[in-house]
Amino acid sequence: MTVSLTFLPVVAAAFVLMFARMGTLMMLLPAFGERNIPVRIRLAAAVLMTFMLFPLHRDAYQVELSGFGPLVFMLFGELAIGFVLGLAARVAMASLQVAGTVIANQLGLGFVTAVDPTQAQQGALLGTFLALLGVTLVFASDLHYVAIAAIANSYKVFAPGVPPLTGDALQLSVRMVADAFRIGVQISAPFLLFGMVFNVGLGLLARLMPQLQVYFLAMPLSIFAGFAILLALVGAMMGVYVDFLGGVLAMLAGR
Repeated sequence: MTVSLTFLPVVAAAFVLMFARMGTLMMLLPAFGERNIPVRIRLAAAVLMTFMLFPLHRDAYQVELSGFGPLVFMLFGELAIGFVLGLAARVAMASLQVAGTVIANQLGLGFVTAVDPTQAQQGALLGTFLALLGVTLVFASDLHYVAIAAIANSYKVFAPGVPPLTGDALQLSVRMVADAFRIGVQISAPFLLFGMVFNVGLGLLARLMPQLQVYFLAMPLSIFAGFAILLALVGAMMGVYVDFLGGVLAMLAGR
């Protein structure tokens, strides 16, 4: 009996194409693609995800090995699809950075920076705190399962070998940036109101008592009151963020 292995190159090419989509997505998805997670672990997770989904979507890849051009075209298409979907979810995560920066500026802590492990760069300390809290809530609220569903269902919306619609991708990117900024401002809205009322009150106090050292009175009071508001409202703030991120991942999952 002769065993034919002619199918192996086709299967290997399909696996590499699927890994290109999975790897790009896993490098950008919230919670999975954080910068503080070693690259080898993220790559291992992408390979494991590819092994899990390969039997389900193997037939979606119609690989032609007669020429090198079609294979390269499909590879760049898979990379583009993974990048667009992953970037949309990553931009949604940036709403916490917007909120943290606005809150820090309102409390007079805009100059207090720290390395944000989710972004691998300097950021406002409160933004770093909210970002880490957001990553924790992704796993606590089981949103990582929705992210995995978005990866699996991406083959229903973006079939392999079909060029992604550039206009739709740009529209999705613009929409996600606008929504992330909007949610970030909404989360920080109580602090914007507090900062306006507090600064107006300080201005009136400085007019009524010019000899009073307003700055030395305002800074500790602003920080203390701001942290008290943060302690009281952090649950509601993160609830708004979790609902927003869940809606984004559900949209990417086609739900």
